[in-house]
Amino acid sequence: MTMDLNYPLKHAAAALTLLADHLPNDGSFKAAKELVLSMKGRVIVTGVGKSGHIGGKIAATLASTGTPAFFVHPTEALHGDLGMITPDDVVLAISHSGESKELAAVIAYCMRFDIPIIALTGKPESTLGRAAKAHLFTRVTEEACPLNLAPTTSTTVALALADTLAVALMQERGFAKENFAVFHPGGKLGAQLLTVRDIMLKDNIPLLSPSAPMADVLIALTQANLGCVGFIDNAGALVGIFTDGDLKRRLSPDLMQHTGADVMTASPRTIAADAFATQGVSQMQQDHVKGLWVVEEGRPIGLFRLDECLAKGVI
Repeated sequence: MTMDLNYPLKHAAAALTLLADHLPNDGSFKAAKELVLSMKGRVIVTGVGKSGHIGGKIAATLASTGTPAFFVHPTEALHGDLGMITPDDVVLAISHSGESKELAAVIAYCMRFDIPIIALTGKPESTLGRAAKAHLFTRVTEEACPLNLAPTTSTTVALALADTLAVALMQERGFAKENFAVFHPGGKLGAQLLTVRDIMLKDNIPLLSPSAPMADVLIALTQANLGCVGFIDNAGALVGIFTDGDLKRRLSPDLMQHTGADVMTASPRTIAADAFATQGVSQMQQDHVKGLWVVEEGRPIGLFRLDECLAKGVI
């Protein structure tokens, strides 16, 4: 008999729906969260087989969202890696049956040194479940596998339940985008979380007095080769800018007779240093400009340009 190809998806969806219906009133989930929040050390994730693969991902998710964590394979634990687990830690042990014999040494070690265990299983009454101080109950009673043998629905729900714990911990800690960026500096994701301060040019930014003669303005514009110069008043506040585009638009026989004040664009577009770089790119695109002046209390501290955004992968 041919199985409906959608059956594994429908089976997992039903299991997740059941879990979601029970989770709001699950005191053990809340206990697991409190155990992690109160620990002084790290979450040590462990599991064997498919549960071990899930455990690696769970440890990575926790670590990248503000909860120090790493994965210890239970077999390696038998050969010295138990020393990685300290009384300040919490162990998150994954086993659908709760009877994985490879976890026995880890469970015994934790009980000996009073290290709290969070069990992620489908059987609270199992050996692992009884040893745990908190239990993440998947509520999965059978797999989507037609033989009811291969871990399918149980691993899907285990991963989703652990992700729910990670999100709950993020919320409790007030973990924000700025924190996320610290743990994800590489790749496109890291680039999306860079701030203007991370990208802006800070050195040798051309700044002149509005009274500067046009000859000085052109020299500064050419030497800096940044596409613009800024004008500041006696208090150091940015009052205007002059760009390569302005030069093309204002070319005339008497141009050299003017000062910066005569040619500058007053009230230039600016951005705060702590804004996300993506916000700055959006603003430049909306305003049809290639750069923004970065200011603090009205004073210029840098120049934020599309060129650097392209180089950093923000665009």
